Amino acid sequence: MSHAVEKIVVFFETLSPESVQRFGQFYTEDAYFKDPFNEVRGIAPIQRIFAHMYTALHEPRFVVTGRIVEGDQVFLSWDFHFRFRNFKSTQPQIIRGATHLRLAADGRIRSHRDYWDAAEELYEKLPLVGGLMRWLKKRANS
Repeated sequence: MSHAVEKIVVFFETLSPESVQRFGQFYTEDAYFKDPFNEVRGIAPIQRIFAHMYTALHEPRFVVTGRIVEGDQVFLSWDFHFRFRNFKSTQPQIIRGATHLRLAADGRIRSHRDYWDAAEELYEKLPLVGGLMRWLKKRANS
């Protein structure tokens, strides 16, 4: 499985709008995907999520910062770098998160679950909403 994991890491770190079409090489036909905003099954819906990333964000890319492999399970920690496309600020942004993968016998992904804090990692960075989120966080911690 370590060879399959290395191929998966390289795929995600070099992901591009064109390579989204190659998801069938890395995901089983009935693969499950879940993140804070989506829950889908099948290659086509997963491809739509990643393709949308390229229309909604400027220069999105993943950097895998760690990995743990245990049998058919893989845990990847990552930094997701991007810039907002539709806001005045073009400051580079980073979301830190993790992915839990379950691999099929052929090394393709049968389950992909992303874990990241949408409030801290995304909403707090948005104009207007960010101020409200930071205020709510401060109030909750006091």
